Amino acid sequence: MAKAFTDEDDALLEELGVEVEAKKDSTQTPREERVIAGFEEIQRFVELHGRAPQHGEDRDIFERLYAVRLDRLRALADCRNVLEPLDHQALLTGREPVPAIVPDDLDDDEILAQLGVDAAGPADIMELRHVRSAAEKRAAEEIANRKKCEDFDSFKSLFEQVQNDLKSGLRTTRRFVKEAGFLKAEIKAGQFFILGGQTVYVAEVGEMLRAPNGENDARLRVIYSNGTESDLLLRSLQRALYKDESGRRIVDPSAGPLFADQGEKDDDTSGSIYVLRSKSDHPIVATHRELLHKIGVTGGDIRRRIGNARFDPTFLMADVEIVATYDLYNINRTRLENLIHRIFGPARLDIKIMDRFGRPIVPREWFLVPLFVIDEAIEKIRDGTITSYVYDTKTASLARADV
Repeated sequence: MAKAFTDEDDALLEELGVEVEAKKDSTQTPREERVIAGFEEIQRFVELHGRAPQHGEDRDIFERLYAVRLDRLRALADCRNVLEPLDHQALLTGREPVPAIVPDDLDDDEILAQLGVDAAGPADIMELRHVRSAAEKRAAEEIANRKKCEDFDSFKSLFEQVQNDLKSGLRTTRRFVKEAGFLKAEIKAGQFFILGGQTVYVAEVGEMLRAPNGENDARLRVIYSNGTESDLLLRSLQRALYKDESGRRIVDPSAGPLFADQGEKDDDTSGSIYVLRSKSDHPIVATHRELLHKIGVTGGDIRRRIGNARFDPTFLMADVEIVATYDLYNINRTRLENLIHRIFGPARLDIKIMDRFGRPIVPREWFLVPLFVIDEAIEKIRDGTITSYVYDTKTASLARADV
């Protein structure tokens, strides 16, 4: 038999951030439990916003859903009987009951369809249910917990300037991703993003705090282009941007955080991507000299590394010239190098080179790829789309992996 939790156990779990609920006998039917759970979500909305949810196309999807649900609960006598003892906000008696605008047996997805929301839309809408997990509730609250930005006039000009910059090309957008070897996708005060079709401005970043999973987190003040704001957590904004397929970071095209002539103050320099060309007189190398490139990633001085190239089979036992370099910031070098080599794998040079002791060596970092294609690959690493591409040796170009 499992041992029951003691008061000390409960206190310890509470310290760890684990909710402890006393197990209680329930005489409620499954339907009554769903009704109560749905009503409690409406009550939380009222606590956050100080008013009952309202209808209207300009309202948040969740608010519209709650408004429909409340109308239905008011109209059904058996639901009112179950909920009246819990109705400390007088939601059921706020106005005269109205006829239910949708049948009682419709679930939240069907209600959303009634509201004109595409049932084949994003997963976070499709996953709405009468009873949701704690994670789903937090996700809903991150979206619904917005309020009017009282000083929006002081931010309005910033949003207008960003839109003008995007139109003129002074700024550009990049997918908010965590692939392609990124150590982190940073969010700082003063940055703009696109989330859910709206421009988002991070006005303030509070003091750093330790999240339950050990990562750093912080409370943000986030302003939205529709005149609302929220105080969601930094990690919550990151998750929302990762999840949104159209989520974008708005950046200055001349100062991306991954590649630049000079990093920002708090950037961690990770090294550089280098592209080399061989001066070897080997017949294969001489024939393809303009096409053959060594592509690698290093955390040290590339000039020092190639100083003894003519004695190193990795460099084809010959001197090399540096064709291009790209400085890296906040990058996992090993993962990035593996990614680049995988992309250009079909064009890897198949050659054996004898080292100083007469032993055959097969270099692995030389590729028959035009320099302009390497530049294109670097740009796709910059905007986060590189993982969708492969190198096509027939056309000597990058091609979509799913084509």
